Amino acid sequence: MQDFEGKVAVVTGGASGIGLAMATRFAAEGARLVLADIEEDVLEQAAAGLRDGGAEVLTVQTDCGDAASMDNLAEESLGHYGSVHIVCNNAGVGGRGRMWELSVNDWEFVLRVNLWGVIHGVRVFAPHLVERDEGHIVNTASMAGLVSTAGSGPYNVSKHGVVTLSETLYGELRDAGSNVGVSVLCPGIISTNLRNSERNRPDHLRDLSDAELEARTQRTPGFSDRSRLRALEPEWAAECVLEGVRANRFYILTHEDHEGQIARRHEAIQNDGVPAVVRPTVYAGGPLERG
Repeated sequence: MQDFEGKVAVVTGGASGIGLAMATRFAAEGARLVLADIEEDVLEQAAAGLRDGGAEVLTVQTDCGDAASMDNLAEESLGHYGSVHIVCNNAGVGGRGRMWELSVNDWEFVLRVNLWGVIHGVRVFAPHLVERDEGHIVNTASMAGLVSTAGSGPYNVSKHGVVTLSETLYGELRDAGSNVGVSVLCPGIISTNLRNSERNRPDHLRDLSDAELEARTQRTPGFSDRSRLRALEPEWAAECVLEGVRANRFYILTHEDHEGQIARRHEAIQNDGVPAVVRPTVYAGGPLERG
C-alpha cells in the first residue's frame, strides 16, 4: 500500500504509546482514523489532540479481549466509514513474575488482551478486507515473540502466539490469492506505559494487592535502568510500521540487536537444544538502520 490518503486505519490500544504514534503517523499521510482503547478518558484526550492536528477520528471504547466488544468495534468502524483499509491490532499489556508464582488470572489477564485481542481483530476485520481484496493488517508482537525473556512467561507466550498467528494468516492469504497484506511488528524496548499495565486489569482477574504485585515484580529479574534509558520512542516504531506497510514487509523490526538474538536462538535449536533465553538486562539496542 503506497497511498494512505483517504484510507481508514483502525488502531487498538490507540490512546497512547505505539498505538497513538501509529495513528498520528497514518493521519499525517492523510488517513482517517478509528481509535480504540479501553481507557475512555485517555482515548478522548488522544483523539482531541489528533483532531487539533486536522485528523478525522472516530473513537470506540473497546476491550480487545472481549469478543462482543471487538464485534462492536468492527460494526462502528464500518458503519461510520463504510470501509476499512488498515487494521493495527496493537493493544497489549505486560506482566512479570516467575511462572510458578503466577495464577490462572495472571495468565488470563495477559493472554486475553495480547493474544485474544489480535485473534478477535483478525476475526472481525479480515473478512471485510478479503472481500474487498485490499488492505493491510499489522499485528503488534514483540522481540519477546521471537526470543524468550526470563520473568515474562505469559507475555512471551502471547507474543509468540501473535507471531505464528500472523505467519499463518500470511500463508493463508497467499494461498487464497488475496492482495491483503500482513505484517507483524516485533519491537524491542520502546518508551510506553506497558510497565503500568496493572492499571487496566479487571477486578475479577485480580488475586493480589498492588503492594503484593509490586513485591513479586521486584523479586523477578527485570530490565535494568540502563536498558530503559536506551529505549526508543514510539514514533520510531510508527515510522517502521509505515515503511513496512509501504514495502509490504512481513517482519517489522525496530532495534539493531534483533538479528543477533534471533540468530542465537536458531543456532541453539539447530545445535544443542538449550533454550537461548534472553536476560532482560541485555534486551535493548539502538534503532535498526534501513538501507
